[in-house]
Amino acid sequence: MTTDLLQSGLTWSGATFLAYVVAKRLALSFSLGRNAPLILTLLLLSAITQILHVPFTQYMDGAHWLMLPLGPCTVAFALSIHRHRGLIRHQWAALTVGIIVGSGTAMGSSWGLAKIFNLDPLIVLSLIPRSISTPFALTFSADIGGHPELTATFVCLTGILATYLGTIIIQMHPSLSPLTRGAILGMGAHAIGVHKAHDYDPEDGAFAGLVMVCAGIANVIAAPVVTWILA
Repeated sequence: MTTDLLQSGLTWSGATFLAYVVAKRLALSFSLGRNAPLILTLLLLSAITQILHVPFTQYMDGAHWLMLPLGPCTVAFALSIHRHRGLIRHQWAALTVGIIVGSGTAMGSSWGLAKIFNLDPLIVLSLIPRSISTPFALTFSADIGGHPELTATFVCLTGILATYLGTIIIQMHPSLSPLTRGAILGMGAHAIGVHKAHDYDPEDGAFAGLVMVCAGIANVIAAPVVTWILA
């Protein structure tokens, strides 16, 4: 009975929602910042699964349906491309260079560090797409042979850390243009970074969202090439 309960989709979906509610309350009570609930939720769920000796795959088997809304989200990104088509026409060169350099740096550093620490090949492939938005990262991960659910965790952690680092860089260089600020947060921290970019200015948020979407599309298109290189 206990095993059936732990494998139940309702159990782990409920645990995820409950963990987020608790994390949200803790973040508000202690003024921990807007990204704190995400970190605390991951920590709470990690603690629960470790205490109950529940492997990650078993947790995802129970809560995988929480990923289903990501499909419509991917389609909805097309609206952002259409809405900001004027920005693409005027800044296409800078956007292209930024996306290529940013994506190459992210994938290269992930692969290099994973090899240095001799990580399992599945973890390496799951880690490579960590710097693009979750809907695109899941597709990319599946295409190159990674574990999409594990990739989702890496994406979340990357977004949180990159938002903090991006904020520090922007504070150190207050004269940066909206395009640069948006590109830093959109490329490095994807959805979480876009949210932060809107705190600076709507134009920053627009550039961040545009970079995030274009980087996601470019990475998914490049997946076969990456697979060939890693083969």
